[in-house]
Amino acid sequence: MESLGFEETRDLLERYKIPLCPTKLAAYKNEAAAFAKSVGYPAVLKVFSRGVIHKTDLGLVKTDLKNEVDLKNTWDEIIKKTRGIKTEGILVQKQISGVETVIGMKRDAQFGPVIMFGLGGILVEIIKDVSFRIAPLERADAMTMMQEVRGYKLLKGFRSTKPVDIKKLASMIIALSRLSLENNEIAEIDLNPVIANEKGAWVVDPRFLKSP
Repeated sequence: MESLGFEETRDLLERYKIPLCPTKLAAYKNEAAAFAKSVGYPAVLKVFSRGVIHKTDLGLVKTDLKNEVDLKNTWDEIIKKTRGIKTEGILVQKQISGVETVIGMKRDAQFGPVIMFGLGGILVEIIKDVSFRIAPLERADAMTMMQEVRGYKLLKGFRSTKPVDIKKLASMIIALSRLSLENNEIAEIDLNPVIANEKGAWVVDPRFLKSP
């Protein structure tokens, strides 16, 4: 299956009001530096390539860039690693701190779109702390999905951490459900991670796969 390009991905997220963290697809490092300055540091640089899934493993994602010098030097390092890889450019993003979650969708031959929620990043792969529902979903369904995962305590605030905006996460789950029902050409969706904190929730790394 082929993944959507960046512009198609961003347009789809905007259409369904699914917030993407401040992001720009840059062709030049001065362009990336100007954007990072406008949204504020720290920043993240990551290669956007339809053919590469695990970008971090290949050194194509760099986080916690604290200033312009750091960003430009890192840009040069990443460019060297993209030789032989077909890319659309390099994404520069505002780095957002919070709890990593994941929201996704796969189409089941019998039941149709199945929505998934869980802890994000590598945790979803290691401990499988996820819950599932068949679309369509209402707000009560989204809230129950979040409450079912063992990591729900992290969302409610744990020790010194503040509770995240659970209502925003629920809205994203519902929006993904609606998107899945209205866009049959999208076979699979992986929003991983979605960073949530007390101020909201934002998709950091979206991936949409088209039906063959």
